[in-house]
Amino acid sequence: MNFGLIGTGTIAHTHAQAIQSLPNAELIGSFSRNSEKNQKFAKEYNCHPYSSLEEMLSDSKVDAVIICTPSGSHLEPGIAAMKHKKHVIIEKPLEITLGRIDQLIETAKEENVKLTCIFQSRFAKASQELKKSIEQGRFGKLTMADAIVKWYRTQEYYDSGAWRGTWDLDGGGALINQSIHAIDLLQWLAGEVENIKAFTATLGHESIEVEDTAAAVLTYKNGALGVIQGTTAAYPGFQKRIEINGTHGSVVMEDDHFTEWVFKDETEYDEKIRKELSAGDAPRETASDPSVNPVHLFAAQISDFIEAVENDRAPFITPEDARRSVEIILNIYKNARD
Repeated sequence: MNFGLIGTGTIAHTHAQAIQSLPNAELIGSFSRNSEKNQKFAKEYNCHPYSSLEEMLSDSKVDAVIICTPSGSHLEPGIAAMKHKKHVIIEKPLEITLGRIDQLIETAKEENVKLTCIFQSRFAKASQELKKSIEQGRFGKLTMADAIVKWYRTQEYYDSGAWRGTWDLDGGGALINQSIHAIDLLQWLAGEVENIKAFTATLGHESIEVEDTAAAVLTYKNGALGVIQGTTAAYPGFQKRIEINGTHGSVVMEDDHFTEWVFKDETEYDEKIRKELSAGDAPRETASDPSVNPVHLFAAQISDFIEAVENDRAPFITPEDARRSVEIILNIYKNARD
């Protein structure tokens, strides 16, 4: 599958590397409104620097595009690409309002093209094992399900792009930009959220419109309780953490490894999981450096997307899946304001 990249910021480099690591994918070209940046990016990845979005979308060699523009500007290139019959991958979040997300979903159906959103953490072996253990009922009755994302971003990070830390283009702060991966995992693992009580604040940065710190208490439809904590003002930054507790077991997952994996009905497989997926010396750079990303997990999601197109099936992460995490975050913002 031949890909075009729209937007050439930090995350676009991860996507370019992921595409180039796959035997059945090729990066055809890139487009950015910043011509100089686009030329430099295209030279680095040996692809064509398109001079306009229309030029890219009109190129019959391009089968699909990956949109890496600021969060609040995913809708327009996404719809344009789908109307040109291109399949579309969009960086998280899918968009920053439910109305804009629904427009993307509806257009994908109308144009009969595939649409997905990047949530690479679901493709990690640890996430898959945790999901399987929940589905097998090994936790007994779920009692608590928490997501904790205590990262660190410098003031320079927010100052590096005029869109960062704004409601119009970032859509929010520490929750919708950084914590969304953990929130996606949380609702995928623990189920639908029923009620939210929340607080947000801006405590560690200046001249940003949005929160850099948030805390929410949740109730799930299955009766479990939980919390979401997200911040970009926790120096030096720590790995994102998912905690699942039940009457028969508890698991703590930090990034893509386990620090706790304990069940009442222990088996030999549990010891195997602990040996293979324990935290050990797992790298922690992602908590403070936005340029450090697990390329192999992005590649896994792109590979799944290619298979979805080839076999005319839904991608592993549907746009409806991607909508749920944004809905939770927007409800947190609303509750905090109220």
